[in-house]
Parts: sequence; structure tokens; C-alpha cells
Amino acid sequence: MDRCKQVFPVTGAGLGLRRALLGPLQSAGYPDLDFLEVAPENWIGVGGKLGRQFRDFAERYPILCHGLSLSLGSPDPLDTGFLKQLREFLDRHEIRGYSDHLSYCSAQGHLYDLMPIPFTEEAVDWVANRISQVQEALGRRIAVENISYYAAPEPEMSELEFINAVVEQADCLLLLDVNNIHVNSVNHRYDALEFLAGLPTERVAWIHVAGHHHEAEDLIVDTHGAAVTDPVWALLDAAYARLGPVPTLLERDFNFPPLEELIAETRTIRNLQARHEPEGLRPESAYTA
Repeated sequence: MDRCKQVFPVTGAGLGLRRALLGPLQSAGYPDLDFLEVAPENWIGVGGKLGRQFRDFAERYPILCHGLSLSLGSPDPLDTGFLKQLREFLDRHEIRGYSDHLSYCSAQGHLYDLMPIPFTEEAVDWVANRISQVQEALGRRIAVENISYYAAPEPEMSELEFINAVVEQADCLLLLDVNNIHVNSVNHRYDALEFLAGLPTERVAWIHVAGHHHEAEDLIVDTHGAAVTDPVWALLDAAYARLGPVPTLLERDFNFPPLEELIAETRTIRNLQARHEPEGLRPESAYTA
């Protein structure tokens, strides 16, 4: 597929909207961001002041959703009640795109973590079928994210082969997390650029970038609690070289610095995107405030 002709749900550089950032973003006069991303589980059914604040942001910025609880790899049945609530939320707020993790977080109860799915043919069939059910229930294609993981139970194939097989069989999109590629490449000792080159470019819907914690020389923990590191910026630049300036979201979940530092990181994203933007095709900002 010609990347220049591909239609993305948003453009440019965005920021993950966390409740701790509501006040700073409002006080800053709604800074020039191209889009925001939220976890729908944190906002479904929320009313009062917080609900009004969310609606305000949804009216000012394009919104993407990145889910936490589909548990696509779980042996438990899909939560049809949640899927109904989710579809209503996506429709009501005109959400531009929805994603969740290629993992599971429940098995006869909530596990409170994103667990890796075994890289097996049986798991490919199981997960792809569940993604298809979710897409039918939501009335839209979804994207699944490559996760960071610290153990691979009894693999029959590589992580890359597993991701490719799932998205092809489910006919879904891919949320490409370049920080997770870097983290896994160090922890599991593979070449990040080779991994990136093996992904299906035509299925990438948007990109995540985030910070992490170095526990040891050969162990990185994916935290979303620090600034993006130079190796991750370099990998993002390599992704743009291959994919073009795909819309990219900066994730930060805690240890929030002054808002100006987060905005500076989104400017770094834009600067990298500009290096790979074809002449005459540079999109206008989606920002509307």
C-alpha cells in the first residue's frame, strides 16, 4: 500500500490524557497538540466535573482510545456488556480510533497486569477469532499493540511471526509501540531494526512512544514514567523512514514533569515527522481550540 495515500485516524503528534494533566492542560490554554488519547475504562460512565472536563477536551481535540481490559488472549469469554458500553462511548464522543493490547489481563478474575500470550498457532487462532468478534461488536476495525514482556512461555514461533499471523488472520490494524520494541530487543536480545522491518507496514494505524527504566544492563522495565530515551527516538526516526510520518502518541502515566517538558517531547515527534514528510503533503494540524 502507498503510505502517502493511506488514511490515518489522526495526524501529527499527540499526548496521552491522564487526569493529572487535565488542570495543567487547561491552565496552559489548551496547547497545540494534534490529538489526545485516553483509556476508555477511565471515562465510561464518569459524570460531574470530570465528565464535563472530558467532554470539553473531546470537543477541542480529536480523541483516540487505547483500552486496558479487552484481555484478547484470555480463556474467559469476552465481556459483551463492556463491549456494548464501549461502542456507545466511542460513538458518542466520535472517537477516531480504538486499540487494545495483544495480551491478556484476566483468567477467572482480573490479573492487574498485561500478560504475554504464548506464541503458538493455537493462540493465533484463538486471539484472531476474539479480535474478529470485538470488531463485529464495535462495528469498526481495531488496532492491537505489540506489548513489552519479560517471559515467553513455550514459544512455537517468534514474537514477530506471532504478531504478523494475528493481524493477518484477524484483518485488524497494528498500534506500533517503538518503546516496546526497544525494551524487548534488549531483554530478549534481538535486533530492533530487523524486527521493525518485518512488521506489516500497511496495517500500522498509529505509533506509541514512551520512556522506561533501566533495571540492569540487560533488563529494561517498560514504565511510561520517564522521558523518552535517545535509542527510542532513533528507532522512531527509523520507523518514519520506513512508514512515513505516522501519527504518534507520547505516553506518560506517572512521575509527570512540568507540562512544558511533555510538550517539548511532542515537538520532537513533530520534528522527526517533518524530516520524512513528502513535499506538498504536509497535513495541517488537527488542533481546533
